[in-house]
Amino acid sequence: MIVVDTNVISYLWLPGDFTAASEKVLRYDPNWVAPLLWRSEFRNVLSNYIRKNIITLEDSIYILNEAERQFEGSEFIVKNNDVMELITQSNCSAYDCEFVALAKDLKIKLVTSDKKIIKEFPKISIPLNSF
Repeated sequence: MIVVDTNVISYLWLPGDFTAASEKVLRYDPNWVAPLLWRSEFRNVLSNYIRKNIITLEDSIYILNEAERQFEGSEFIVKNNDVMELITQSNCSAYDCEFVALAKDLKIKLVTSDKKIIKEFPKISIPLNSF
């Protein structure tokens, strides 16, 4: 089991330069988990793709529904205290700290392409391209 952030999820569902890396992670460990926040962040990613006419509204709804199915039973609410404590220990956003907090709570690694998370939390994070 691994925590993945919204970037890794997006790379899996929206073809691009990092899709192969995300697929490799999925083959290695298909048991992905994430904080509930991933849904809102993923909707925002999809909204940008719609606005840039990369995908249609219908495509975005399909992708979102399939991604949600992938995470059934694998979404977690993180503790406020844990997130706020991580904020005081780093320069990461509260959003990013949710993923770190979940990884710490579950005592597993966080796979990410976010350079700030990797720099601030090197013991808990694994760079996507190094996985």
